[in-house]
Amino acid sequence: MKVDYINPFIEASQQVFQMVTGIKPSLKKVYLKKSPYASDSVAVLVGLTGKIRGQVIISLSTETAKLIASIMMGGMPVDSFDDMAKSAISELGNMIIGNTATILSTRGISVEITPPSLLMGDNIVVSQKMNTICVPLDLGDSRSIDIDVSIEG
Repeated sequence: MKVDYINPFIEASQQVFQMVTGIKPSLKKVYLKKSPYASDSVAVLVGLTGKIRGQVIISLSTETAKLIASIMMGGMPVDSFDDMAKSAISELGNMIIGNTATILSTRGISVEITPPSLLMGDNIVVSQKMNTICVPLDLGDSRSIDIDVSIEG
């Protein structure tokens, strides 16, 4: 998988987080995940088509998702991961991958994205045939988010 493809995910995720939440995430060590792998309890799945094809899974804990949803909703308390919080987290995923697609486009790499799907549950396991590069982001206060990029070729 080309670095030219991964860097836009890093750039977009850091920009969107900073803009939407005011949190500037720090990048931890990027690494290759072996399939099957475990995901956190909340995962936003977005498909990629065009010059690059594959999928991106943004995973985070329910507590982190509730905190981010609260920030996105102007600080309104989020006690349970309800429909409004689910919508906020799905939109965050959509914004991150949409911005990534824009960055790729400015570099001559045309890509379309699918609407986000939200997955929830304990012990989510992802199994796929494509290589998966994990972009781990540290949000501070022992909170993190993983952006798992799986691209064909």
